[in-house]
Amino acid sequence: MKPVIAVTFGDASGVGPELVARLLARPEAVAAAQIVVVGDAWALQDGQRIAGITTPIQVIHDWKQARSGDGTPMFLEIETVAKDDVILAQVTEAAGKGARLALTACLEAFRRGDIDAICFAPLNKQAMKKGGMHFEDELHFFADWFGVTDYFCEFNTLGTLWTSRISSHIPLAEVPKYVTKDRIKAAARLTYETLKRAGFAAPRVAVAALNPHGGDGGTCGREEIDIIEPAARELNAEGLPIEGPYPADTIFLKAQAGVLDAIVTMYHDQGQVAIKLMGFSRGVTVQGGLPASITTPAHGTAFDIAGQGKANAEAMTQALLLAAKMGSVGAR
Repeated sequence: MKPVIAVTFGDASGVGPELVARLLARPEAVAAAQIVVVGDAWALQDGQRIAGITTPIQVIHDWKQARSGDGTPMFLEIETVAKDDVILAQVTEAAGKGARLALTACLEAFRRGDIDAICFAPLNKQAMKKGGMHFEDELHFFADWFGVTDYFCEFNTLGTLWTSRISSHIPLAEVPKYVTKDRIKAAARLTYETLKRAGFAAPRVAVAALNPHGGDGGTCGREEIDIIEPAARELNAEGLPIEGPYPADTIFLKAQAGVLDAIVTMYHDQGQVAIKLMGFSRGVTVQGGLPASITTPAHGTAFDIAGQGKANAEAMTQALLLAAKMGSVGAR
């Protein structure tokens, strides 16, 4: 049985509607899941117009109908934002609120058992905050909604390579206080467990160093000696084969050579710069540590090309395929 995946338009001021229209024309995406597009009818129509693509889609009026589909993508209309309140390529409170309302509807559907996973087009964090999201990012919004108290973090994936991090959307000056054995161990455990859930039989996970050259034996910082290496050693004692720390300027060469499946990084850009250089158009973000499998393209709302019919749907497609793979584990 195909997993049922809810797909939202993200921030309607950006390329989200176009990406969804292009996604529905991807045979591999339609074959992988019973897709249910959720949101405003005008956004679907706009996306099809901008993309120049119209594909068969079945209109449904209740979440319960999703599990009786024949594989044809479905559309469930939920009014979240008026078209006149959305300004193309601009941050607006209305678009941010609309994105939040659509996601909330999907979270509720997951809790009821109507869907197996969620894939959303790119959001704009500033718009989401203007629209009533009182958290640093959507991951913390999701975690609060589910009442998650254990460790959670974003994963960024590029094909078979995954990255996680012990700190995320915070000022760089605050990173050192997040470098603790507890956070490193929690992030590494979650990474290992999530890769198993995503189909890796024996995940090869390593931890990145914080300081240049891995601290150069303590002459360029002691976090590796005092915190990171002891954390890896304690994980090994638990039976988790976590390697490292490896210097951040070489660890991705190991990954690129196929030696590693996942890297636990110390801060946002340490992993993001590398993985986006390796494949910006294919990257996927996974919301890790939640009861639901939730994915999205790793790129943003691309205001610079919004409405121009230039959006590349490869990352959106990969996000859907990964949501289908992870969602199929718990398909009801």
